[in-house]
Amino acid sequence: MAHREPVIIEAVRTPVGRRGGVLQQWHPVDLLGQTLRTLVDRARVDGALIDDVITGCVLQNDEQGGNLGRHAVLAAGLPQSVPAVTVDRQCGSGQQAVSFAAQAIMADCADLVIACGVESMSRVPMPPAMTPGAPLGPHYSPRELARYSADSANGELMAQGASSELMNAQFGLSRTELDDFSARSHERAWAATQAGRFAEQLVPLTIDPADPASEPITADEGIRPSIDREKMATLRTVFAADGTTTAANSSQISDGAAALLIADREFAERHGLAPRARFRALSVAGADPVIQFTAILDATEKALKRSGLTADDIDLFEVNEAFAGVPLMFQKHFGVPGDKLNVNGGSVAIGHPLGSTGARMLTDLLCELERSSKTLGLQTICEATGTANATILERI
Repeated sequence: MAHREPVIIEAVRTPVGRRGGVLQQWHPVDLLGQTLRTLVDRARVDGALIDDVITGCVLQNDEQGGNLGRHAVLAAGLPQSVPAVTVDRQCGSGQQAVSFAAQAIMADCADLVIACGVESMSRVPMPPAMTPGAPLGPHYSPRELARYSADSANGELMAQGASSELMNAQFGLSRTELDDFSARSHERAWAATQAGRFAEQLVPLTIDPADPASEPITADEGIRPSIDREKMATLRTVFAADGTTTAANSSQISDGAAALLIADREFAERHGLAPRARFRALSVAGADPVIQFTAILDATEKALKRSGLTADDIDLFEVNEAFAGVPLMFQKHFGVPGDKLNVNGGSVAIGHPLGSTGARMLTDLLCELERSSKTLGLQTICEATGTANATILERI
């Protein structure tokens, strides 16, 4: 079989809205549908050529149930011949969708695939485990809970917020470090917004989806132009009375969608589609489900080994800011300079619409590699119950 190389042709994302904010009127199917329509139109590709649409989504119930991806294909006005599937790898779902698309092309099962993600945390009920102090929820089984209980040597399963306190303690991350990183996230994201670095990525949206003449949404809603460090330092911790995690040094609950067009390189060239980046490595890893966040280290080690690269070879790193401690842990482990890490801010400032964040971050990473004339970018995302994805992109 001839060598097949998946490449990124186009990538777009919506502005990210706060929960209950500017995107609250958008049904998640229509929000993703508008994103798919924009992606296909910008790429100037015949929709009938699309072999599949792989959609990341975490809260797959209510308006996001019933294979949301297929509904979005139909809402986008794409040909009925375009199939779709919806996947859940928790916070890395959008990134996993991209990996599955690339793998389908490598395996000669597809030539052209859309990988995307969406989450409307305004419109879909939040699971109990996302409320501090609430029980974990019915998807944790008796045998799983018996394996990870207070009486076991493995430790007791807990919600991610409580696990962030374990991570902060294990890696020696202070409240000051967490707050400083979070303020930096807002400062960098605001500077990137003011400089127009996100503008070319954004899907055109209006506050009222039924009225194209209503107020346009042209920027991420959660970014703060300035941060009051003194006020940040007075915020109460959320998950432990003597802890370090606060609302200000955690990701925001948000709405958003993102999508990337992935093609076989020879197919792209035959159809006049210009490749923008190729994949040097794709990996996924599992680690301790109690602390939950350390799998990003394992996934990154796997990706670097598979690519034959070292951390020093990477020009830009994107590490999801589920909590500020996650990229700080990563930075300490790999010795990453601050000017290579989340250079345009991250989920603390921009927001974290769960299923779309991986695709949003890859879109940001691709555009920043191009803008800064850099070559190699690595992205990794931690996921609930201790898994993580890592992806290495090489700009073409």
